[in-house]
Amino acid sequence: MTDASSHPRRRAIKNMLLGSLAMGATQHTFAGNAAPRSIAGAPARLKGNINHSVCRWCYGGIPLEELCIAAKKMGLVAIDLVGPKDWPVLQKHGLYSSMCNGAEINLEDGWNHREFHPRLIKNYSEMIPLVAKAGYKQLICFSGSRRQLDDETGWKNCTEGLKQVMGIAEKHKVTLVMELLNSKIDHKDYQCDKTAWGVELAKRIDAENFKLLYDIYHMQIDEGDVIRTIRQHFPYLSHFHTGGVPGRREINATQELNYPAIMKAILELGFKGYVAQEFIPTPKDAQGQLASLQEGVMICDV
Repeated sequence: MTDASSHPRRRAIKNMLLGSLAMGATQHTFAGNAAPRSIAGAPARLKGNINHSVCRWCYGGIPLEELCIAAKKMGLVAIDLVGPKDWPVLQKHGLYSSMCNGAEINLEDGWNHREFHPRLIKNYSEMIPLVAKAGYKQLICFSGSRRQLDDETGWKNCTEGLKQVMGIAEKHKVTLVMELLNSKIDHKDYQCDKTAWGVELAKRIDAENFKLLYDIYHMQIDEGDVIRTIRQHFPYLSHFHTGGVPGRREINATQELNYPAIMKAILELGFKGYVAQEFIPTPKDAQGQLASLQEGVMICDV
């Protein structure tokens, strides 16, 4: 397994966790009706069918204020994977926190191991009310690494732990969303690495406030058959992430996925949630990275 400190998303999430639970939440004041504009200031001409978001960690070298300004100009309405300390910045710019974080320990120490339950239950019990108070609806969670666990034990432990916070989630109308991650390349040994595994867990928890985050990049690597899988399990999916395969780079013609077709498929299913760009831009400079982001948004804007 790659050392956690060497993975950019792991480093970013670790940094965002610091101080998150200690922060108070401010009231959400979402203003998502402004006309979308491009980076250059010209109308972006987005169709309005997709609620576009972007994952903060992919643009960690760009100050959040600058990312928010650019995102608004592109027509994005939200930013993913932001915790309480940064919510006021999003609110200042009229952007929504479409997938909150800050309650998880990390990507490896998750709900599938009972020794982590006390800390996770405390974290999520404290974070869920903050998410609700700020006007947000989704909070991310992770299965964790297998560490030799069989599927049945993983399902049993996740169900036992998550059910202890589902009442709080239901009370505050917050959905806990477990992300599907590939265990072949990026997150070796992660247990919730197939859609069917996550769906079985959702069936066992049996709560409207538990869903899955279908990361298109990750699931292309571990199982493929993306559109059919989304159609088959759509009732259990509440959020989507993008990324080019191979390499998690731009989602343009340099990679193998047909993102316009995937977006059309989820729209046909009646999806009303958020699609967040989660690729690592190739350019090193901020202007180039934002241009890559805007290209990704336009590719998905069907």
